[in-house]
Amino acid sequence: MQEKIGSIQIVKAFTAEEREKAIFSQENEKFFRLMLKQIKRISLLSPITEFLGAGGGAFLIYFGGKEVLSGRLSTGVFLLFLVALFSIISPIKGIATANAQIQAGASALPRIFEILEEKNEVVEKAMAKELPGLKEIEFSRLSFGYQKKEILKDINLKLKAGEAIGIVGSSGVGKTTLINLLLRFYDPTDGAILINGEDIKNFKLKSLREKIGLVTQEPILFNDTIRNNIAYGKPEAIEEEIKKAAKIANIHTFIETLEKGYETIIGERGARLSGGEKQRIAIARAILKNPPILVLDEATSNLDSESEKLVQEALSRIMKERTSLVIAHRLSTIRNVDLIIVLKDGRIEEQGTHQELINKKGLYYHFYQLQGEETG
Repeated sequence: MQEKIGSIQIVKAFTAEEREKAIFSQENEKFFRLMLKQIKRISLLSPITEFLGAGGGAFLIYFGGKEVLSGRLSTGVFLLFLVALFSIISPIKGIATANAQIQAGASALPRIFEILEEKNEVVEKAMAKELPGLKEIEFSRLSFGYQKKEILKDINLKLKAGEAIGIVGSSGVGKTTLINLLLRFYDPTDGAILINGEDIKNFKLKSLREKIGLVTQEPILFNDTIRNNIAYGKPEAIEEEIKKAAKIANIHTFIETLEKGYETIIGERGARLSGGEKQRIAIARAILKNPPILVLDEATSNLDSESEKLVQEALSRIMKERTSLVIAHRLSTIRNVDLIIVLKDGRIEEQGTHQELINKKGLYYHFYQLQGEETG
């Protein structure tokens, strides 16, 4: 549960909410049966405890009776002692058991209820419809903010099907927020995002997100097999489809070198893999989903040169014939896109092709120089 909550962006982006609910229910059922076995075992101890208690009581009666008969203890005092003793044994046992159970669960309860009662910030319309084929994406007078802080301001942008756009800017200017709004993780505070001229709020969330493939800067993988991680967005995928996606993502050859191949468990968040290997598995996952819209959020920024080359080759393949939005840290990754926008203070500061922005010698040119690129 902790792993999936921490990876909620990927769960939502790959429309896996219902599947994760089913898995959670299955795990709860397993836990219930495990606890039932434990309770049965504990219940077996109760008769033994009672027997020992009764035996101890019999011993006290025998020993105390002898003392009364010998005159060393009065009958009244002896009976009073027995009544008091047997009266407090049961409550003490009950209090001890209850206290242990309460302490075990009390610390976690507030957070559990907070998560379970959390309301979805994005609400699907009652009459929402399926999203048809993609023709155009438009950000129209788009603004977004929270806690009285504006993140994006008056963004206007059009992207036709099959085109690729690069998004550049300093940290915190709203690049990832723009993508999150397209995926409807949030709704804009003003303006709208239109697909084929219609507000995305009119489409079913599942239908919208099924059309978008997401590859993030920090690849989010699950403690499962490589096969299941690649097939996360398409669990019904057959062997050939999974391997084809892995080959396009430049990860198939590596997987084949592993002892268990596609059945290898990769550990929590892919702990047993390198950064480049994790990223290529994440790309294979996006490829298998086969979305018409591809979103890349600084997908190569944390990789070494060799891994970046392999990942960039894979990305170039999957961007063909897809509408792509690419958040770029390394400007070399967006040299050939159709349009580049440069964000500053939540607004579009500049836009144009790579060469147009270089010739303009503005903010993009400044970033370009900082990365030591040659401007020839």
